[in-house]
Amino acid sequence: MALPIDIAKFEHLKASGDLPSPKGVALAIIRIIQEEDSAIGDLARVIKTDPAFVGRLIKAANSLAGYNRRAIASVQEALLVLGLPAVRTLALGFSLLSSYRNGSCKAFDYDRFWTGCLIQALAMQAITQRTRSAAAEEVFCLGLLARVGELALATLYAVEYDKVLRQTLEFRDVPLVMLEQQAFALNHRELGAAMLADWGLPRVFHEPAYFAEAPEEAGYLEGSREYVITRSLGMAAFVADVCLAEERERPNLMVRLFAIGSELGLDRATVNELCDGVVHEWQAWGNLLELETRAVPPFGELACRGEELAAGLTPDSPVASDEVAGGEASQAATMESFDGDPASPRAMRVLIVDDDASMRAFVRKILEAVGHQVIEAPDGRSGMEMALEFQPHLMIVDWIMPGISGIELTRALRQTKIGRGVYILIMTSLEADERLIEAFENGVDDFMSKPINPRVLAARLRAGQRVIRLQQELDRDREEIRRFAAELAVSNRRLQEVALTDALTGFPNRRYAIERVQQEWQVSSRNRRPLSTMVIDVDMFKMYNDTHGHDVGDAVLKQVAGAVKGALRAQDVVARTGGDEFLVICPDTGLDAALACAERVRFAVESAPLLFEGRLLEASVSIGVATRDKVMKEPDSLIKRADQALYLAKSKGRNCVMTAQAPRPGPVAPT
Repeated sequence: MALPIDIAKFEHLKASGDLPSPKGVALAIIRIIQEEDSAIGDLARVIKTDPAFVGRLIKAANSLAGYNRRAIASVQEALLVLGLPAVRTLALGFSLLSSYRNGSCKAFDYDRFWTGCLIQALAMQAITQRTRSAAAEEVFCLGLLARVGELALATLYAVEYDKVLRQTLEFRDVPLVMLEQQAFALNHRELGAAMLADWGLPRVFHEPAYFAEAPEEAGYLEGSREYVITRSLGMAAFVADVCLAEERERPNLMVRLFAIGSELGLDRATVNELCDGVVHEWQAWGNLLELETRAVPPFGELACRGEELAAGLTPDSPVASDEVAGGEASQAATMESFDGDPASPRAMRVLIVDDDASMRAFVRKILEAVGHQVIEAPDGRSGMEMALEFQPHLMIVDWIMPGISGIELTRALRQTKIGRGVYILIMTSLEADERLIEAFENGVDDFMSKPINPRVLAARLRAGQRVIRLQQELDRDREEIRRFAAELAVSNRRLQEVALTDALTGFPNRRYAIERVQQEWQVSSRNRRPLSTMVIDVDMFKMYNDTHGHDVGDAVLKQVAGAVKGALRAQDVVARTGGDEFLVICPDTGLDAALACAERVRFAVESAPLLFEGRLLEASVSIGVATRDKVMKEPDSLIKRADQALYLAKSKGRNCVMTAQAPRPGPVAPT
């Protein structure tokens, strides 16, 4: 996808010097990493000059490494675990957070923005650890920076963006991007994606950042890597919305959260567990970054409260008040749905908009006599506000009012999502054909002549009620279809996961490994980043099966698999490709770093003896390592070179690491 922003315009914004950009130590870190002959020692020395960044870097490394590994306590270890691309992006993100904690745009809540970005980063990390769509440290950075376009607009156009944000409060159903586009001829989605691309994030990250708010526009193939990352970003953003919502609003958001999770194959229990972990990490990171956090109840509890609210078992709904409903009987009536005889009067929420108080009282008396819930507005402006808040089923609107007329109110409502579904009946003393045509063309559903005849009004209400009921049935059918599609997607994802997973070790299988190597090869080609692989073979594995039986052989494989997984970095991908053979894919890794990682794996396996039924068994592995070079034209060449190195390791006596390539002082840049 070409960047949606005008490149010339973006370059002009960059040249102005006002776009958010890294400063100080972060800028030095980024420049060092961009140098081809950069060394980890030089990078570590620069990082140590900023104690705050040291703490954040080590915290990130420990969070991403997992709880089952030894705690990381030094900068050098953190660099090895995270990898240089992630360190560069973390430095960028933390630098922006420190430099843009506040600004001149009054309506832009900087504290809420940054703590929301932190939640989104942690949620992306947690989601990706389950979907395995990308490296956890990279998506953490993506989550932290995905909304940077909003910060950029608040920085570039402080006064103008203040006005745009205030407009969102007035026009709640108009998307922010539309108001931004109208004001600046660009929006935060396209500006943010352009900034991420300019900072070096690969297309597989900056493109989903553009589509995250409207994933249906992307057209990604369901189940593809881009599809999963885009929807993961959307879910992470919604988790942030739930965490930052007011306490009474959170339960009502849970249904939508579960629906988003189902698109990623995550069931309710998994979503609750994932979100509880995000909240726990948020508290810890918030203290480290000096960001405000909030107490959030367990998500399972929020889900139960949401179900109770939906069933009408709790009094928390804002419409269940005596002031609005006019007593307990009316409150109960408003919770009824339209079932039974279509012609029978059932409770509807009705909004009367008329500047004549006596007319409002007359109509209200008629409506309440048959059990409808009624609220009044004395003019068009307050009628608009009440319609968006009260969300009536039906509105009775006077045509002629001071200020905003009934026709103008109808036209404005039809431009909002909520207003499009309201049945609008207009009262008029003008029955000229041209005026009635004007009313229907502007969105009116029915009309009634003044003076009001109660029997005619009741008949009009029954007609409107039938239309409303049909619309609700259609909405229920759509929801049922959506739920069925979500359940089908979950089933398909589980079947796909089974098809791509080795049952014994829980690792991805050969089919997944081949697909993933091809993906990483393409990423390496686009971004000119190194790519390495390891082929691992369990030494003398046939002897375990022949001497001790297949049960012992399986136990040895599980032991080796656990040791291998524990010694790898978070960004590495390991798969079982044969009976006793494993393939490890190492993105953004040169030959020297891959050899060092392979030696850690070999030592971990050797140091983990297996006690099986009272017998102490020892295992070892031989490892062949290869990195992409200019001679290789396809992914198979990289794996074959690692296989050649494995044969060398076996010929050297096993339990060792070998490569068929000469180690180089710096990373190999692919052609």
